[in-house]
Amino acid sequence: MSERRKQYPFDELEPRWQEHWDTHKTFRAPNPGEVDFDPEKPKFYALDMFPYPSGQGLHVGHPEGYTATDIVSRYKRKRGFNVLHPMGWDAFGLPAEQYAIKTGQHPRVTTEGNVARFTEQLKRIGFSYDWDREVNTTDPGYFRWTQWIFLKLYNSYFDCKDKAARPVEQLLERRKAEHPEESEVERAAFIDSRRLAYVAEVPVNWCPELGTVLANEEVVDGKSEVGGFPVERKPMRQWMLRITAYGDRLIDELEPLDWPEGIKALQRNWIGRSEGADVRFELPGSGRRICVFTTRPDTLFGATYMVLAPEHELVDEVTTSDHAEAVAAYREEVAGKSDLERTDLAKDKTGVFTGGYAVNPVNGEDVPIWIADYVLMSYGTGAIMAVPAHDERDYEFAKKYDIEIKQVVRPVNAQEHDEDDEDDEVPCFSGHGVAVNSPLIDGLETPEAKSAMTDWLEKNGFGRRAINFKLRDWLFSRQRYWGEPFPIAWDAEGGHHALPEEQLPVEPPEIDDFQPTGTADPPLSKAADWVRLDDGSLRETNTMPQWAGSCWYYLRYCDPNNAERFISEEADGYWMNVDLYVGGTEHAVLHLLYSRFWHKVLNDLGYVSTKEPFQKLVNQGMILGEDGQKMSKSRGNVVNPDDVIDQYGADSLRLYEMFMGPLEQVKPWSMKGVEGVHRFLARVWRLFMETDQAGEWRLSPKLADIEPDKKQLKVLHETIKKVGGDIETLDFNTAIAQMMVFTNELTGAEQRPASALATFLHLLNPFAPHISEELNKQLAAAFPDTVPAAELAGSDWPEFDEAHLVEDEIEMVVQVNGKKRDMLTVAKDAPEEEVKAAAQSLDNVKPFTDGQTVRKVIVVPGKLVNIVAN
Repeated sequence: MSERRKQYPFDELEPRWQEHWDTHKTFRAPNPGEVDFDPEKPKFYALDMFPYPSGQGLHVGHPEGYTATDIVSRYKRKRGFNVLHPMGWDAFGLPAEQYAIKTGQHPRVTTEGNVARFTEQLKRIGFSYDWDREVNTTDPGYFRWTQWIFLKLYNSYFDCKDKAARPVEQLLERRKAEHPEESEVERAAFIDSRRLAYVAEVPVNWCPELGTVLANEEVVDGKSEVGGFPVERKPMRQWMLRITAYGDRLIDELEPLDWPEGIKALQRNWIGRSEGADVRFELPGSGRRICVFTTRPDTLFGATYMVLAPEHELVDEVTTSDHAEAVAAYREEVAGKSDLERTDLAKDKTGVFTGGYAVNPVNGEDVPIWIADYVLMSYGTGAIMAVPAHDERDYEFAKKYDIEIKQVVRPVNAQEHDEDDEDDEVPCFSGHGVAVNSPLIDGLETPEAKSAMTDWLEKNGFGRRAINFKLRDWLFSRQRYWGEPFPIAWDAEGGHHALPEEQLPVEPPEIDDFQPTGTADPPLSKAADWVRLDDGSLRETNTMPQWAGSCWYYLRYCDPNNAERFISEEADGYWMNVDLYVGGTEHAVLHLLYSRFWHKVLNDLGYVSTKEPFQKLVNQGMILGEDGQKMSKSRGNVVNPDDVIDQYGADSLRLYEMFMGPLEQVKPWSMKGVEGVHRFLARVWRLFMETDQAGEWRLSPKLADIEPDKKQLKVLHETIKKVGGDIETLDFNTAIAQMMVFTNELTGAEQRPASALATFLHLLNPFAPHISEELNKQLAAAFPDTVPAAELAGSDWPEFDEAHLVEDEIEMVVQVNGKKRDMLTVAKDAPEEEVKAAAQSLDNVKPFTDGQTVRKVIVVPGKLVNIVAN
């Protein structure tokens, strides 16, 4: 914006106030035990989702949630709360490592530059963060505690009786007492099989080009999201976290949380709790069994084929020689597909017959065994019994490969199926009904049939009741350099053990070559001196995923400089849990699920006092580009907040982000919209200021140390009530609209009461802190007896007076012969004759009635007066 167009000096006052807040640590939040901590104050913990500091910096979509929490934080401070409002960096991860591979620049250098860029941008927007609490996941003082928490997981197991984590020492002592004959090796293997952090060989998404395992969400159409490189499925030794043990609690303990119902539903669906039965199908002549989990044991008589996941350990055993070539080719074909691609309901079902058969336990019939990619090793047992008459997915597969479809459940009110009518196609019915063609349970409705069939399976040794989860244990290994090293070492016999806590943090070694090794060996394996320990054992060379540091950062904010504990009992007891957590829906499942899991383990072990980390969650809507598309560099529609601030100022950016619409809605960006909000702030500025002959800003002579009139008091107290209430409910756009109403009302006043304007600045302050602080400072200097000199950031929020909100006067339209000529303000209970007389006495009405005969005056109470004259 040119000097000619600049409507108020935001470029001067905004940097000045930002420097002032920085220098004076205005928003520092003292901790329990510190001299300036007031334990009598209530607390409020406002949290923004941990940003990853990329080299591209912020775009205008990022500050939306940050502005919302900042408004609430500033408001809560003014309401007398101790407010914790921190910021930090989720700074480990693949992008910085890939940049290091391309340029040779150490990821730490890249990360530090990105952090500095983000910090500069955030400070320029004027957020009231306590920068003394800044944390960074790549800081050894931080990831020391990430590694410490991992050791707590490693040294814990899930006690099914208590439904809680307990130290493995307790399990070990019990095991010794119950099985004294066990060898140390056998006992260690048992303990390892129960740890919350354990090692397993599992099929993973392996990207040879990136040299690392990728999460399902990092694979798109069989290629890596970063770089677009081919991804294949292969079994690898990985560290896993036993999150599935917490499946029930992760669902049940969602209920008391103040979260959007949609997010709760997403978490429940992701966890996917199902009640049913484990059923065992014998493999003839081998003594082996295929175990399947089914939610519909009542349909066992309709199981006309079975499907194994291509990775299932029994595929080679059940495959006959004449089908081996086809099976091998199919397994190779699906190796590169992600789980998401394989389970896409819209895709065409594919599979191959193995030539093998299993025995259906309820009728002794041979059931053909297929492999198909729609069955995953990561869900259930990696095997299903297929009942095509009662499962849409199985139905499509059976139709394609001409497999028998046998009806065993009939809708309750449907007519009996005529088995002699061979032309009738068996429909696919997946609802509850009545069992048919099932001798053990014929005639029973589905709930009773399921129970009866499960009883029969348990009684005859063919199965048992079971609860299954779609949720899989958390794959926690990455073959990267730029991540938290595991505090684990391996001995010559292949056993693993935890490093002593006094050796934490385990820092990544300094290496120059960040290239993948070309094998499953991670880049850390190149640092031979670092890998080999003095006792001959070898360090774990995988690193933790980027999720690790973000699982617990909210706790470290509470006590960031504590070298003795990741969070003190006092800080935890005062600050936790988070009162308002704001972020995007892209983290609606995994980050929130992982954080809740870690928090529950820490709570079970007595390290934190709360069961849940985040009491209230709000997801802000995405801000689209001006073209209505998601902002991206490739589309060229990214808007840099620096450009907006250069042209219109930080307060305009903040105000527009909140004025666009409800916080949760998706909204397109508009520079015209920014300009409109900027004009409003310019009107606010001119309520207080004007230019002198030299073009310098000075206080307007219209400001006066007078009492507001009745109308001004009414709109002022309406605004106090509206803005405060709307901040509490996060309805920021309507709060801004009300402040516009106030500004319009006062703009027309020939004399403007300083006290009313000072109160208004308190209301504007959380939204536009720079302009409001500057105007308040100017106003206090000119009216010291009326306006306190204290900064708005540390001043109390004004209270509204209901007495000023009472409507004791009304406005009525005054018409002459049906045409509006003026407005009349009268007492709400004024007699009709008084209203008529007042209307006829108005200066704008007299020219149309003078010399005329007033035939009649019609009063519509509370609305209008119509004078009929001719």
